[in-house]
Amino acid sequence: MKQLIAFFLVVFSSFTTLAQMPGAPGGKTGQQAPANIGHVYGKIVDTSGKPLGDVSLMILQNKFDTATKKRKDVLLKGIVTKTNGEFSFGELPMFGPLKLKISATGYKAIEQVVTFQMKQSTAPVQKGSNADPAQAMAAMTGALNAFDKDLGNIKLEVDVKQLEAVTVTGSKSMLRMDIDKKVFTVDKNIVSAGGTAVDVMKNVPSVQVDIDGNVSLRNAAPQIYIEGRPTTLSLDQIPADAIESVEVITNPSAKYDASGGNAGILNIILKKNKKSGYNGNIRAGVDKYGAVNGGADFNLRQDKFNFSAAFNGNQMKSKTTGTTDRLNFADTPQTFTNQINKNIMNGGFMFGRLGLDYFATNRTSFSLGVIKVHGEFSPEEIIRISTDTMHNNGTMNSYSERNSTGTRKFNANGVQFGMKQLFPKEGQELTADLNYFSGKNEGNSFYNTDYYAYSNGSKTGNLLQKMMNNGTNRFLTVQTDYVLPIKTTSKIEAGLRAQLRTLENDNFNYIFNSGTNDYQLVPNASSNYENKDNVYAAYFSFTSAIKDFGYKFGLRAESSEYEGTLKNTNQKFSNSYPVSLFPSIFLSQKLKNKQEVQFSYTRRVNRPNFFQLIPFTDYTDPLNLTKGNSNLVPEFTSSFEVSYSKSFKGTNTFLASAYFKRTDDLITRFQDKQFDAVIGEEVLISTFINANSSQSFGTELTSVNTVTKWWDLTSNINIYNSKINTDNINGMSADALWSWFGKINNNFKLPKNFTIQLSGTYQSKTNLPINQGGGGFPGMGQAQSTAQGYLKPVYGVDLAIKKTFLKNNAASATISFNDIFRTRRQQQYSYSEYFEQNYDRLRDPQMIRLTLAYRFGKMDMSLFKRKNLKSGGMEGATDGMQ
Repeated sequence: MKQLIAFFLVVFSSFTTLAQMPGAPGGKTGQQAPANIGHVYGKIVDTSGKPLGDVSLMILQNKFDTATKKRKDVLLKGIVTKTNGEFSFGELPMFGPLKLKISATGYKAIEQVVTFQMKQSTAPVQKGSNADPAQAMAAMTGALNAFDKDLGNIKLEVDVKQLEAVTVTGSKSMLRMDIDKKVFTVDKNIVSAGGTAVDVMKNVPSVQVDIDGNVSLRNAAPQIYIEGRPTTLSLDQIPADAIESVEVITNPSAKYDASGGNAGILNIILKKNKKSGYNGNIRAGVDKYGAVNGGADFNLRQDKFNFSAAFNGNQMKSKTTGTTDRLNFADTPQTFTNQINKNIMNGGFMFGRLGLDYFATNRTSFSLGVIKVHGEFSPEEIIRISTDTMHNNGTMNSYSERNSTGTRKFNANGVQFGMKQLFPKEGQELTADLNYFSGKNEGNSFYNTDYYAYSNGSKTGNLLQKMMNNGTNRFLTVQTDYVLPIKTTSKIEAGLRAQLRTLENDNFNYIFNSGTNDYQLVPNASSNYENKDNVYAAYFSFTSAIKDFGYKFGLRAESSEYEGTLKNTNQKFSNSYPVSLFPSIFLSQKLKNKQEVQFSYTRRVNRPNFFQLIPFTDYTDPLNLTKGNSNLVPEFTSSFEVSYSKSFKGTNTFLASAYFKRTDDLITRFQDKQFDAVIGEEVLISTFINANSSQSFGTELTSVNTVTKWWDLTSNINIYNSKINTDNINGMSADALWSWFGKINNNFKLPKNFTIQLSGTYQSKTNLPINQGGGGFPGMGQAQSTAQGYLKPVYGVDLAIKKTFLKNNAASATISFNDIFRTRRQQQYSYSEYFEQNYDRLRDPQMIRLTLAYRFGKMDMSLFKRKNLKSGGMEGATDGMQ
């Protein structure tokens, strides 16, 4: 009888605690419920008794589902075992059977029922006045122990069949290949530690990166996304340590934004961790120039909330050297010009991100993210120009030397909000997203040019020039997507999207007037520019399968309008496309022995961007003045691709693709002779035009192989032919050119927790990438048009060594060597009816970086409980018995 009384006292004390809580009877509104004080723990081992870490465990409870009017197993909690195999579930319901599910890759899954039953005491019960309080206390302790269950050592048996099908063991593969995209895991790419997204892209298969950080995908500039949405951030503003993975989508379906023209999408996924408990890491590094970098990430998951924070700071100390040799046919008499550039860039940027996820119900979740970026840079450059004029009676020489200094600042802010609603029908979901990015930039440049009769000769003149600019950028994207499964093999996807973008930019050009002893504005070389670019879209796609044959048909409709205004002259430029249709077709056939063949067709558009449109002359490089063209129109591209994939035993995968792309009204660089108000004469200016068309076709091969247990290898090669037709301009179309690009990445796991990564790239002679540098003006010596030159062959080799140490390998030290052999030079040959030019540039060769990192975390949820046996009322119950 005493035992029963003790049991009721325990339960009563728990209910008393609940009564004090909001929603409990007698406290606030709500229904009374028994306390969740159940505790289950144990250890997972293999058949030899060795502890197993990272084993998945789930506690399920059978409940009545009001939506389906049926009973079903509902997930209460899920965890993974520690490295020593131990696990612990707390705050479990006291009544009703629970189900424990255990699973691990390569082992047979286990299910077992968990119940809490109070044990009856075998001691004789004393009656009347002889009742012993100690006996009652013992009875209560027994009641408490009934809700604390040790499952002991649970053994898992090896599943031979599952092991044969395993594709990844121990850790994530650096490259995961699907037939419609490749996913590159950045954590495995130790070469990019301490760098930016530009360094990450250098090791992503299919992606080429030039000396200025411009990326191309199959020789064309792709769209850059963050978390599946367009961004105003450039790659050099995103730290490598903030990136989780990069998705390479070569032929996007109708679901994706049709912008991007004749290239695909590079989708950057930022790091976030939703494991229960807390975890994070801190890191710091330095490069050979003394530029430091550092950052920290933190994540906390408790109940229905997940909070994440990240901060990165990167200092920049960059050095670039270059030479340009040009023979000018248009000059009378002809001239030969040699230009030598030395550039130093000092500065840095900070990147911060806060994220909050709220899991309102099992089917409804909300997410909020905030991004902040700030950067300041101070470029310095010396340009020496020597010109030989070829007269009949000999050669005359002139020489000039220009020193430039300046500052550049930018601030970017972003807000991302998302909602996801699941439905009882598996696969049915509704999502809504809102993304807002805004940026502000300002800068100034001062140019001091001295003129001499010849090198080391007497000074003959001087020109002082000042350029000042500022601008803003606002980017709003609203999107909703809906997925409706039909039976088991079919589904419908539909969505709406609105993209609203506004840019403003003011550029002022001044020349020093010795008469007034002040700078004088040059109106014809200054511009105040504003443009609005709005795109509205809707898409629909249907996916189904007939046995091993799958198909997906999609159609996207976009309405776009563009309006630009030169505020100082009130000139307006606009174009409008009320409705443009973009169909997509995907067909796939699964074959025997883990083989699959796929065909795809898409139509896409590339709209001219702000820098390509703004009619403002940039004087950064005297030999290569640049200016936008406000009369540009969008280009449209049709893409066809056939892919074949084969998975071999273990982690070996092969993917082959053949593709063809044709673009009409291609936007490309072009050089022409125009009168310049600042210089006061006709000069060669690099601008943008709509060429007749372009086409390219080729074959890409990608292979992921595990050579041995300690060596894995990823290789990629792209063989292609490209041609640009500019007959509509001057009839100087370049001949079609066969080229190839290769990339290889080796990872070696060595004893004592050492890892080595060795990677290399090779680019053969090729036509200049289409739309390269579309986000800004070309740098010094940049070639004038993709139709008027080619890139010379270039290769580079990178090496990184990583050592992990401390408990659970929580700490690591990484040293990386980029461009080991000093061979990653950018060399171009270009020509036109006005000139013939060669140029050579080298930026930060043989770069060395050292990065230290430490990760921490605790997945034990008991650290975050709001009540335990003492704070939850048990202590008061014991005191009352004494």
